[in-house]
Amino acid sequence: MNAETDANTLIMAEMGAKARRAAAALARLPAATRDAALRDAAAALRRAAPRIIAANARDMAGFKGTAAFGDRLLLNEARVEAMARGLEEVAALPDPLARDLGHWTRPNGLVISRIPQPLGVLGMIYESRPNVGADAAAIAIKSGNAILLRGGSESHHSAKAINEALTEGLNAAGLPADVVQIAPTTDRRFVAAMLGASGLIDLIIPRGGRTLVELVQKEARVPVLAHAEGLNHTYIHSAADFAMARGVLANAKMRRTGICGATETLLLDTAIAPTLLPLLVADLAALGCAFRADEAARAICPALPAATDADFHTEWLDAVLSVKIVANVDEALAHIAAYGSEHTEAIITEDAAAAEYFLANTASAVAMWNASTQFCDGGEFGFGAEIGIATGRIHARGPIGPDQLTTFRYVVRGTGQVRP
Repeated sequence: MNAETDANTLIMAEMGAKARRAAAALARLPAATRDAALRDAAAALRRAAPRIIAANARDMAGFKGTAAFGDRLLLNEARVEAMARGLEEVAALPDPLARDLGHWTRPNGLVISRIPQPLGVLGMIYESRPNVGADAAAIAIKSGNAILLRGGSESHHSAKAINEALTEGLNAAGLPADVVQIAPTTDRRFVAAMLGASGLIDLIIPRGGRTLVELVQKEARVPVLAHAEGLNHTYIHSAADFAMARGVLANAKMRRTGICGATETLLLDTAIAPTLLPLLVADLAALGCAFRADEAARAICPALPAATDADFHTEWLDAVLSVKIVANVDEALAHIAAYGSEHTEAIITEDAAAAEYFLANTASAVAMWNASTQFCDGGEFGFGAEIGIATGRIHARGPIGPDQLTTFRYVVRGTGQVRP
């Protein structure tokens, strides 16, 4: 282990120890105190908006990626205000630590209760979108967890300015000083130190591209809550309302092409494809979308570029849409099972039986009927914000809000019982 790695490990150890002490103190605070702190942090974000936007301008000046990723990085007054509102919305949610998870009485008179409990210390590694730090901090505090944040190097100045504002508000409300901490360095070896921080971090949450997520899943010695790619499908069934299908698909693909909830593949029933596909292509092309189409789609719209098998495995995160013509719901589901990432799928149809069949047989974390896949978002689900979208099969799936960042323990009340 070299000196640079040692330095990062030492920094991580110090931050982790502080976070554990802060988490223990935070978990003892009443919900009213945690909620007041979030509202104070929202006010601090609003006051710091000029400073945050100026820091973001420094990041934008050095950014050399695609337009879609630049949109993820960009902050303006509206987006800072959205961050502040997100904190207030999280504060207004019911206390996740006050839920009744079940209680029962055994024949011997023992009363057993299942009690919510914070996970402890979270580690959040994220790229591009600096507002993720504010969302993650809000959800962590609401659920009684401390959090260590490590943003991407491209958003370093923005993330630091956001964290400074959050800290001002949280500390003014009396929360432990180290409940939210941000990595002091952009050195990638600090990520390795986080991944190896067993005993200091209880859960690592990566939020970024496939390379980041795969690295975390491969190298972490700490439990990981992650999602794979957002390779989402919108399936337009033969009984779809054409006007609805056109509006929903345009939003699902083009509202924000760089987010994980964007539709990447259109599946279209063969019965309506000759009439509807040219309209959909014209709608999306007018918005700047490019296409990769299978042979059946190109037979209808010959100008569309041909799709390869790899295209249907691609999360574009850009203004590109893969197109496939399918015979029916079962063929659409089979394509999703073969190519999807179990993130979000949507069906557009007026046939309730077909919709319910699709919803029941989709394995993805989120399935939708007559709605844009871009609604897969913690704020839109009523969580105020989200710390990520989980597509694994363990613990939590879909948008991750405060409830999903708790575990539970048991409390047993007796009257002197002894076990025979």
